[in-house]
Amino acid sequence: MSKIRIGVIGTGYLGKFHAQKYAAMEDVDLVGVVDPVSDVAKTVAAANNTKPFSDYHKLLPLVDAVSIVVPTSLHHRVGMDCLKSGVDIMLEKPMTTTIAEADELIALGAEKDKIIQVGHLEQFNPAIMAMEEHLATPIFIESHRIHTFKNRALDVDVVLDLMIHDIDIILSIVKAPLKTVHTVGLPVVTEATDIANARLIFENGCTANVTVSRISQDNIRRLRIFQPQSFITVDYGKKELTVIKQAKELDKDGMPQRTFFNSCYMEIDALEMELRDFVGNVRNRTRPKVAGEEGRRALKVATEIIDQIKSHLDLHRDQLGL
Repeated sequence: MSKIRIGVIGTGYLGKFHAQKYAAMEDVDLVGVVDPVSDVAKTVAAANNTKPFSDYHKLLPLVDAVSIVVPTSLHHRVGMDCLKSGVDIMLEKPMTTTIAEADELIALGAEKDKIIQVGHLEQFNPAIMAMEEHLATPIFIESHRIHTFKNRALDVDVVLDLMIHDIDIILSIVKAPLKTVHTVGLPVVTEATDIANARLIFENGCTANVTVSRISQDNIRRLRIFQPQSFITVDYGKKELTVIKQAKELDKDGMPQRTFFNSCYMEIDALEMELRDFVGNVRNRTRPKVAGEEGRRALKVATEIIDQIKSHLDLHRDQLGL
């Protein structure tokens, strides 16, 4: 089997892990890594037995596919250049900063018959994947993604940085169009929104309450799903799934019995699964689980949330002391 020639554009915090995963795959030839800071590119290249580049344009003629792990503001430009060169792309989330940019990438990908896979990593969290068989008809969903402050991904606000993970998961769970969105959020540490809440109401009556923060004292990443006769909890960080189901039988006191399922999947590497999936899609020309269209769908909702938060702050700026 011929090896898929892959490169990594951007070798910051996450990009170096992309390089490590590809370097360990037997069916992949990690051709090179790119970083505008040549010393950084050289360090990551040396650690993964590949070549450093400071200009990604020089890498493109040598590869079949790339991971794009650059700041979000550069996703559109780099993605367009890669697609124009006939290269499949694994584009880290969020897909782009605007819907117009996402549309251009999707259109060019279709024109060139190239794969666009968007890096919504939580789709490959093994607890989320194991959850799928327990889903029925969610009625209420509660999501918390609370992080301590980190000096990265500050080119976008907390909605595009963190909440978009939960938006993507919820949109894939609820099999109905989104009806209304109600939001609140504010900047605390940065000039962009640092804490936000969104209430998503779907046409089938399902409601999702989503809270994110990047300025907390603790890290919490948890999803809870309430549906008829069952309750599901996913701890993203622990990769743990808990399912409690109401049984038809009654106990000795006449109360409905419950079945309890709990499993932890810490041994499974979500990033490796995601990148192996990308390699498989490149090789077999198959559609990704999170293609450009799914990336755009999550971005559209995130953009609506951001716009609502901005409008709310502008309207009440004086009262809020901003």
